[in-house]
Amino acid sequence: MSTLSQDSKQKTTTLFHSNPVLSRLSKVTERTETDAASYMGIAIKTCYFLVITLVGMIAQLIVGGIFAKEPVWQSFEVYENFAVTLSQKETVALVAVLILGFVCEMIGIFARKTIPVTGTIYAASQGYVISFLVFKVLKGYEYLGLEALLLTVAVVAVMSFLYSSGLVRGGKKFRTVLLTLILGSVGVGLLSFIGSLIPATRPYVQAMTQNSLITITVDLVGTLIAAMFLISDFSMIDDCVQEGYPKEYEWAAAFGLVFTVIWIYLKILDLVMQLAGKNKD
Repeated sequence: MSTLSQDSKQKTTTLFHSNPVLSRLSKVTERTETDAASYMGIAIKTCYFLVITLVGMIAQLIVGGIFAKEPVWQSFEVYENFAVTLSQKETVALVAVLILGFVCEMIGIFARKTIPVTGTIYAASQGYVISFLVFKVLKGYEYLGLEALLLTVAVVAVMSFLYSSGLVRGGKKFRTVLLTLILGSVGVGLLSFIGSLIPATRPYVQAMTQNSLITITVDLVGTLIAAMFLISDFSMIDDCVQEGYPKEYEWAAAFGLVFTVIWIYLKILDLVMQLAGKNKD
């Protein structure tokens, strides 16, 4: 493998390159002129992770069918007017999947070479969780999962167009807006948490969290932040290809992109479920 000079063009250091997976790619110094990462390679691996997500969804349906006749162990309201009942075995399976997905996500972030395995397990776990939300929590309203999917595709398509056309780039103004939104969201969350601990302000915090307009606005801002991270992801993927990263880094680029897309889908699904719950008879 022929290695290019490590003193190639310097990338601008920013507070937010992209999600945690792709942020670590900004520190890569390896370059090659021969077996380099390509857009096609990243696209194929991204599709692979998405297919694995679908496999995870199918696995949840199979597990749900196996445990369907088990006695109810827990019953609770996930969203307003959306309750779910779980058997003990089904609960254990869900918790195990959540923990496994989180562990594999962390390992994938800090141990890039494990991504073909840890990324696969993470994608499958996210598919399991998505299927649980759509087919278990939203039982009878499964079409909302499809609506969230279509909205996610639309968001990704719009952000792709804005980036590829040059209308939006991860420049200083973009980073300033993104940083403002993130710090604002963190600040609101922190103030709400502190307010909930103080008896004098607790009723006001509870009233705010139960206000439909406020909760929907918070969800919309969260979805906007997730969508804006796509711009940073696209920029990092451009660097990966144009600067000649070795082909093995395609896995990290694909995993990072899928990480953001799944995040966007879950944020949109959360918003759709809240809206549907409030309008449900």
